[in-house]
Amino acid sequence: MSMLADLVEVVIGVDTHTATHTAALLDTRTGGVLARATVSADPDGYAELVTLADEHSGLRAWALEGSGGYGAGLAHHLADAGELVVELDRPQRPTRRAGAKSDPIDAERAARDALARTRLAQPKTGSERAALQMRLTARRAAVEASATTQRQLHAMVITAPEMVRARFRGQSTRLMLTTATRLRPTTNADVDVFTSLTVLRDLARRVRFLEAEATEHEKAIRTIVRSWRPDLLQLTGVGPIVAATILTAWPHPGRCRNDAAFAMLAGAAPHSRLLRQDRPLPPQPLRRPPTQPRPAHHRPDPPTTRRGHPRLCRAPPNSGQNRPRDQTLPQTLRRPRPLSTPRKPTPTTWRGIGASTWSGASRSVSALGYAAGVARCRIAPPTGPRGSV
Repeated sequence: MSMLADLVEVVIGVDTHTATHTAALLDTRTGGVLARATVSADPDGYAELVTLADEHSGLRAWALEGSGGYGAGLAHHLADAGELVVELDRPQRPTRRAGAKSDPIDAERAARDALARTRLAQPKTGSERAALQMRLTARRAAVEASATTQRQLHAMVITAPEMVRARFRGQSTRLMLTTATRLRPTTNADVDVFTSLTVLRDLARRVRFLEAEATEHEKAIRTIVRSWRPDLLQLTGVGPIVAATILTAWPHPGRCRNDAAFAMLAGAAPHSRLLRQDRPLPPQPLRRPPTQPRPAHHRPDPPTTRRGHPRLCRAPPNSGQNRPRDQTLPQTLRRPRPLSTPRKPTPTTWRGIGASTWSGASRSVSALGYAAGVARCRIAPPTGPRGSV
């Protein structure tokens, strides 16, 4: 689908507010800003913006932020004039210093955002659709307020004095509302009892009033849908509230480009990965019944298997980038190598010297050391008769 820049020559971005609207005109060929203006949010301001746009020739389009909120009046005025209007969501603007905000910059950003889009959304128009939207909003508020009041009624009954709480014991919510609306507090009772009865009666009456208001809104919604699209009420499972929701969310054909977009709009969209067929799904874990034994590589090691030291088996902390020179710790503790000890030389006997003579010579070695004594004995062997002691 072609972009907006290929269809028009001028784009007017509008930043809408409660009292004023700021517009910025951009040339689609050069991307430059042609003009800026700030007008009041009334019919005179709308006409002034149209006059400003007429000063620049060529096809044009309007990019509005919040066309269903602050810009609803401008959107209706442009739709009646036959202008091309593009609906934009309010973007996530960057945080500015001290909460400052620039309306001209936001208007220019809206125009440039519209230029980059390939799918253009049109604002919701039509008197019936606007009436349904207001009725749905009012009914939703009444239903939520009624539910909140019923929860408050339950809490008040639990904390009420015993003589008041006994009247509501064992009752459902509808019976509690009926009992509370019939309460008649008297000034003769204690102040806590009198206050509890008064508050419970007021809460019950509030619930009844909100329910009646929600019913009136539903009847009006049914009347509008029946006069506009009676075929929707003939479908199975489609009532006035569902039909009104569909009509307000789907203003024109082509708003939802496919079934996935409609499911996203209806709040029934599946997982985002299921909608994307270009990427395979991640592998799912295998489910095994509890009675099936675990695989061998998942079973714990037998107690006889020798394990490494617990500190060494633990993975090192990830305190930085893993470098190629890092090595894993050994799985067993290494015992330090003991110091070398001198070996005693093998006793050597000279021919003609007995064992007693050699032992006597060895005992006469002085403090110079065992090795020096041995060397001296080898240099000057003792002499004497063979076999003497």
